[in-house]
Amino acid sequence: MDWFKKPKYMTVRVTKKKIDIPDNLVTRCPICGEIVLNKDIELALRTCPKCNHHFHMPAPERVRTLADNGSFQQLSGSLQTMNPLEFPGYPEKVAKGKSKTGLEDAVVTGLCQIGGVRTALGVTDFDFMGGSMGSVLGEEITRLIEKAVEEKCPLVIVSSSGGGARMQEGILSLMQMAKTSAALARLAAARLLYLSVLANPTGGGVTASFAMLGDVILAEPNALIMFAGARVIEQTIRQHLPKRFQRAEFLLEHGMLDMIVRRQELKETLSRLLAVSRS
Repeated sequence: MDWFKKPKYMTVRVTKKKIDIPDNLVTRCPICGEIVLNKDIELALRTCPKCNHHFHMPAPERVRTLADNGSFQQLSGSLQTMNPLEFPGYPEKVAKGKSKTGLEDAVVTGLCQIGGVRTALGVTDFDFMGGSMGSVLGEEITRLIEKAVEEKCPLVIVSSSGGGARMQEGILSLMQMAKTSAALARLAAARLLYLSVLANPTGGGVTASFAMLGDVILAEPNALIMFAGARVIEQTIRQHLPKRFQRAEFLLEHGMLDMIVRRQELKETLSRLLAVSRS
């Protein structure tokens, strides 16, 4: 045997087959970092099964989780958003919101049963221009409040409106804050219960009007609740803000909320409060 003979080698190329994972199969939780199957998130009412992080829930789905089966009668959807200031690009943004959500504006309202109690229910949707409040949203909320007075039934509004008042409509948007607040004053005068639920995020003119005027104010865990953003406040007062500032837990500690309720327990909690109001 020739020990000095150069050995011969054979190169084998291994080709790894690429595994295609559908985009809508899994989601990485932004809080715990775990990769979770989307079907498991949906089964948990759009919360993370690992850490209970609350993902955004579209308004129509929110209505289905709160209203008793088959009881919801929609009132909203007949009003159309205009462009009174001829703001550039505004019609395109509205059209995009409609396409994304299937809604006419950033709110769904109607009458339903919650735990067997006839209730006026409104839900705003962050996916439609950040849930911002323009003339249509303000009018829909006002009509819902007036319907509650007419029907002599309690009112529940779930706010997911990080966009605040809609700047493209100028003063017509800002006046919705006063209009919805005045309607709620009439509801209070009629001695009817108003339960306000704050989801992530709730901000701006919505926070400064109907969202914070509930007889009982509830919030989902870790919800961002604000008027101005944290950076704006820090730049104004030239101070660092406390940790968890503007989160639901911070607001509860400082007396601005009545309770924090997990989404899985929200309907049961609302049902108990509505039942007490009827007793």
